[in-house]
Amino acid sequence: MSPRRVVVVGYGMAGARLAEEVRRRDPDGERVALTIVGAESHTAYNRVLLSSVLAGSLTPDAVRLRGAENVDLRLDTEVSSVDRSIREVVLADGETLPYDALVLATGSAPWVPPTEGLRTDGGALAQGVHTFRTLDDCARIVAATAPGSPVAVLGGGLLGLEAARGLAGRGNLVTVVHPVDHLMERQLDPQAGAALAKSLRTLGIELRLGVLATRYLPGDGLKLDDGSHVPADLVVVSAGVRPSTELARSCGLTVDRGVVVDNALRTSDPRIFALGDCAEHPGTVSGLVQSAWDQAVVLADLLTGADPSSRYLGTPVVTRLKARDIDLAALGEVHTEPDEPGAEVLRLEDPARGRYAKLVLREDRVTGAILLGAPDAAAVITQLYDRGAPAPADRLALLLGRALPSPAQAGPADLPASAVICRCNTVSKGQLVSAWRAGARSTGALADATRATTGCGGCRDAVCGLADWLSAQEPA
Repeated sequence: MSPRRVVVVGYGMAGARLAEEVRRRDPDGERVALTIVGAESHTAYNRVLLSSVLAGSLTPDAVRLRGAENVDLRLDTEVSSVDRSIREVVLADGETLPYDALVLATGSAPWVPPTEGLRTDGGALAQGVHTFRTLDDCARIVAATAPGSPVAVLGGGLLGLEAARGLAGRGNLVTVVHPVDHLMERQLDPQAGAALAKSLRTLGIELRLGVLATRYLPGDGLKLDDGSHVPADLVVVSAGVRPSTELARSCGLTVDRGVVVDNALRTSDPRIFALGDCAEHPGTVSGLVQSAWDQAVVLADLLTGADPSSRYLGTPVVTRLKARDIDLAALGEVHTEPDEPGAEVLRLEDPARGRYAKLVLREDRVTGAILLGAPDAAAVITQLYDRGAPAPADRLALLLGRALPSPAQAGPADLPASAVICRCNTVSKGQLVSAWRAGARSTGALADATRATTGCGGCRDAVCGLADWLSAQEPA
């Protein structure tokens, strides 16, 4: 029997993870013949770490993702159309790829606000204007900036602040312009936004909040709607992204904000699937890598036949700001107020030190939290949220990170096997121990076997500590 022909359009983090998951289940390609078409000239890389590349603390090679074996990979290649009637993908050079199943992993594209001057009359970005989404964007920004030069960042959301911190780390004078009165309004309440703003200002980042950029003047900067001016030799646009759905629309699939999919990640055409940023599922918040990776597991089960009953039911939302010297986690319900029926809301503020903690519980379970400058509390509360475990009665101790040992505080022996060490890849202590016993006898080998540390990198110390502990348990 011939293997099933699967074509994946998109070789970002979602497409790369899907390929890896498929080959984990079908290493020799006996069940699935996999072809991946990627528009970028690069092999897949970890977009989560682009702010570190921008800051110069990581090289582009350091953020590359490992490639899957036995894959027909087409890089620097565009897909021009899909003919659903004969199940064929048409490439820009005219080559055709027949498919039995097609997967759209086209991701998302930066949104550029309609500010006068950001684009030329032909629609291209004006001189001195750059988006922040790809490795090539990082290279262009670095090439265009000199240490000490003024840079404006349009957007005070997650990506905008990561870009701002990366540029500040290079020695640039950075001003963030954000139209809302507080930062990261989707993930933070106003109090947390104010605390984050204070922390960023201590790092040399200037903030202009509640104002719109009305005009860009090349080589001069931005004019704002309050009449003021932000000097800038360079403008980095990080004002949000939009799902890349053009290909799906052109071939007649159902598209709302993204490509609409069901729990099997099927589109309106049962032979076409979608995952990652381009897909719209009711249990997903777009832009989070863990959602894409959870979807890749389900879709690999279905495409290979390893588990025909596998279904994607959503991913709990945990957002982390990947910016040096800022420790921020936000999860679940973040805008719930103390007077909401059925909710228990606690809040601690330490504005002088830029720390803030908010905890939301329902029926003794954590349903939301914002934790800035409280890494131990963040680790414990995230564990409780992941597991749906009852919260300790001493809520104050929990907010201070003292109610239970966190993965960083506790010795590895104290952690249960179910404790999630790497949240990006949902890797538990038990999985790491199993991988060690199967022969992965170093931090690097554990990363290869389980993918722990390959997401945002925040669990590296915990994985190293676990590896040291496991090594010490070995008989002499």
